[in-house]
Amino acid sequence: MILIAGPCVLESRDTVMKIAESLMTYHEDCTKDFYFKASFDKANRTSLDSFRGPGLDEGLKLLQEVKEQFGYKLLTDVHDYTQPKAVAEVVDVLQIPAFLCRQTDLLVASAKTDAIVNIKKGQFLAPQAMEHSVAKILKTRGFDGGVSYDNAKKYNVWLTERGSTFGYGNLVVDMRGLKQMREFAPVIFDATHSVQQPASGSSVSGGDSSLVPYLARGASAVGVDGFFFETHFDPSIALSDGANMIKLDKLNGLIEQIDAIRAIVE
Repeated sequence: MILIAGPCVLESRDTVMKIAESLMTYHEDCTKDFYFKASFDKANRTSLDSFRGPGLDEGLKLLQEVKEQFGYKLLTDVHDYTQPKAVAEVVDVLQIPAFLCRQTDLLVASAKTDAIVNIKKGQFLAPQAMEHSVAKILKTRGFDGGVSYDNAKKYNVWLTERGSTFGYGNLVVDMRGLKQMREFAPVIFDATHSVQQPASGSSVSGGDSSLVPYLARGASAVGVDGFFFETHFDPSIALSDGANMIKLDKLNGLIEQIDAIRAIVE
């Protein structure tokens, strides 16, 4: 099972290292393919005053330190076509933010690296539409034999579900989409962003983290390749997305439930 976990954004060095150290159990678990996640820049924030992160240069230095100290594989976001080449020298997975999932230049630049490319499904797209984003990666990497789960896996392309816009300031997850997207790529379920309430009337996005376990258990019953959890030792002081994070001390119990459901399904 692919497991992606970490803080939404790179905060202080002490905070990042404290969270990273708390996730070591998953790195050591032979049943998990673990990736530490944190963003060096959160370019899509509600307010101009919101914390965005340390930026590309300082962020990559901190991610490199995490890799060297803990031995983790890393995942982080890229936002424009100038970033993937440098970022891929440090991280193992380049993540395409949901709002940018159709941006051809960004997808092509990411595909030209050796990194896994994880494309988050746009909140505004039908699951089937993500086939075209996968095709852009495959064709750039020299494969034009059709989009399928096996081909995407071979050429290191993932898709991530993070909910679809439903009215104003709300997201829903159509579990049918997990199966539909899995026809043409490995699928990760982002349980924490799926309970986000984006730009819901204040200067920060809201969320309801109490719903994370229900959606995660549902996705594990449908069948996915992995899970994405933003996590923090104290979400109430997190500098981004605290409202939808799962607290570190609750993560292990949820993952045990997911493992149990996956065992039944498989």
